[in-house]
Amino acid sequence: MDDDFNMSMRKFLKQVGVTSQQAIEAAMRAAGPAASGKSFSAKMVLTIDGLDMEHVVTGKITGPAE
Repeated sequence: MDDDFNMSMRKFLKQVGVTSQQAIEAAMRAAGPAASGKSFSAKMVLTIDGLDMEHVVTGKITGPAE
């Protein structure tokens, strides 16, 4: 693959990572003690218009300790 493709993909993935982490942290703060130490199922769905592509990642996120 070419350099322009690699750079655009890395820029997108960095944006996804940073903004997703911020959203998760905000949700945990908003939940307060109710999230403390609990495990939550998480799912990320990536689609690319025009490529008929869908990629699903699932996992667990444990809330922060009090």
